[in-house]
Amino acid sequence: MIKDAHYPGPVSLPRQLLGRVQTLAPGVMVSLAIAMASAFIADHYGGPTLLYALLFGMACHFLSEDSRCLPGIEFTARTILRIGVALLGARITLEQIGSLGLETVLAAVFAVTATISVGWISARLLNLRADFGVLTGGAVAICGASAALAISAVLPKHENSERDTLLTVVGVTGLSTVAMITYPIISKLLGLSPEHTGIFLGGTIHDVAQVVGAGYMISPATGDIATVVKLLRVALLVPAVVVVAWMFRRQQSSQDSGRRIPLLPGFLVAFICLVAANSSGFLPPSLTGAMSETSRGCLVIAIAALGLKTSLQKLASVGWRPIALLVGETLFLAALVIGLLCLGR
Repeated sequence: MIKDAHYPGPVSLPRQLLGRVQTLAPGVMVSLAIAMASAFIADHYGGPTLLYALLFGMACHFLSEDSRCLPGIEFTARTILRIGVALLGARITLEQIGSLGLETVLAAVFAVTATISVGWISARLLNLRADFGVLTGGAVAICGASAALAISAVLPKHENSERDTLLTVVGVTGLSTVAMITYPIISKLLGLSPEHTGIFLGGTIHDVAQVVGAGYMISPATGDIATVVKLLRVALLVPAVVVVAWMFRRQQSSQDSGRRIPLLPGFLVAFICLVAANSSGFLPPSLTGAMSETSRGCLVIAIAALGLKTSLQKLASVGWRPIALLVGETLFLAALVIGLLCLGR
C-alpha cells in the first residue's frame, strides 16, 4: 500500500486496526473457548460457571507464556472485564432499591462498610497486605467475583495482584456455593419469616446466581426479596470502588510514576448511566436482558483470562491465612445480618 504523507490517518488506520485485531485475536479466542467450555459443563452437569472458567484457565496457564496469546489474554482480563462490570448496571433500577425501605438500605450500607473494615483489619492482623483485606472484604460484602474484579481494577498493582484476585474469586465462589446450600437450612432453624429469610439470603450470599438459587428454593416471594436485596448490594459497588480508589490513590500514583487511576473510572460511569437509563424506563426489557447476559458472558471470559495468567503452583503456595480471612469475613457478614434482623423484630 502506498503511503500518502498528506493523509496518513485514513490510509493507515484500517491497517492499524487490522494489526491490533491480529495481535489480540489468539488470546481472546483462547479465553472465549475456555468460557464456552465452562458454560457447557455448567449447563449440562451443574455447578458455578465462573469456577469452571477459573479452573480450566489455570489448567491452560502454559498458553499465557506464548507471546502470541499473551496480548489478547491481557486485553481480555482488563478491558472485557471492565465492560462486563459496566453492563451490570442494566440489572438495577432505583425503584427496586427504593422498594426495600430506608432501614434495609442503611443496614446494607452498614454491613458492607463493616465487612470491608473487618477485612482490612484482619488482613493486618494476619500479616497480609492491607489491599488484599479490602479486596476480599469487598468481594464478600458486595457481589462476590464481580466485586473482586471491579475492586482489583483500582487497587495498586504488584507482583501478586493477579494471584490475589484469582484466590479471592475462587474463595468467594466456593463459599457462595456452600452458603446457597446451608443458609436456607440455617434460616429455617432460626425460625425466620419468609421476608426475613429473603433479606438474610440476599444480604449474605456472595454471588447473584447463588442468591437466586437459594431464594427460589424456598418460595417465589422469598426469592423475589432476596434478589432485590442482592441487587442493592450490587448497586453499592460504585461507592465502594470510589472509596477504595481514593484510599489507595497515593500509593498507586507513587508506583505508576505519577499516573493516577481516576476516582470514578470509566466503567463505573457507564454502570451509573445504565442504572439511570434502566430506572427511567428508557431501556426496553429485552435490551436489559441482553445486556445482563452479555455482562455475565464478559465476566466469564475475563475470569478465564485471569485463570490463564495464574500459576497453580503460585496459587497453592499462599498458605492458610487468605483462606481463613475469607471464611472469617463470610461468617462475620452472616452473623451481622442475623443480628440486624433480630434487632429489627
